[in-house]
Amino acid sequence: MKNFSNAAVSPDIILAMTRALSGAVASLPPPVPNGQLRSLAESILRSAKEGERNPVMLQTLALLELQITPPDGDDRQG
Repeated sequence: MKNFSNAAVSPDIILAMTRALSGAVASLPPPVPNGQLRSLAESILRSAKEGERNPVMLQTLALLELQITPPDGDDRQG
């Protein structure tokens, strides 16, 4: 993951991020492609870095970002 290699987070934040990622993945139809999993994880990390601590909000923000991000290779404006 880019820009997160030196991040230090508390166990509580790790738990919130884990719950958010698990919830986000569970809400998507299987199988979840690796690219989507990576996007969800990066979004959750970014939001947590910006101060969000609520797992439900982290999950919601990640899913919303995934929904508005075009697939790889698709540069169309929609």
